[in-house]
Amino acid sequence: MDARIISALGTDGRRSYADVGAEVGLSTAAVHERVKKLLDKGVIRRFSISVDPERVGLNFTAFVAIRNDGGIHCRDVAPRLRAMPQVEELHSVAGEYDFLAKVRTTHARALEDVIYEIKAIAGVARTTSTVVLNTEFEDRPLDLGWLNSDKGD
Repeated sequence: MDARIISALGTDGRRSYADVGAEVGLSTAAVHERVKKLLDKGVIRRFSISVDPERVGLNFTAFVAIRNDGGIHCRDVAPRLRAMPQVEELHSVAGEYDFLAKVRTTHARALEDVIYEIKAIAGVARTTSTVVLNTEFEDRPLDLGWLNSDKGD
């Protein structure tokens, strides 16, 4: 039931609990109580908005792979990357690189500036960038319905 509530709210976090309850077959009060518990447990981290990046001038997206030089620990590099507003996501990854960052800027020259800033961070050995030509989809609402189907339900 929690998965159904999460999926319902994932499409529109502003939906009323009455509307969600009607969809999942619970009372408004029951949905409210379950959402409160999901918030308390940290399952739902926050309610937020989804902004179209291009409509606010962020027309250029790239994925930047970042390799640590071993001089300092990756955990010391991550806070510096978090402080950069152009770094929208940061993932610690296995393989040739240590991090994969999703970077949004206004244009290619701005990306170049961000890459120079990343390379200036102590501990960063090198970067490799992949520029996004077109985004087919992103910021997809979480649909947990498939989890139950994996259990044979």
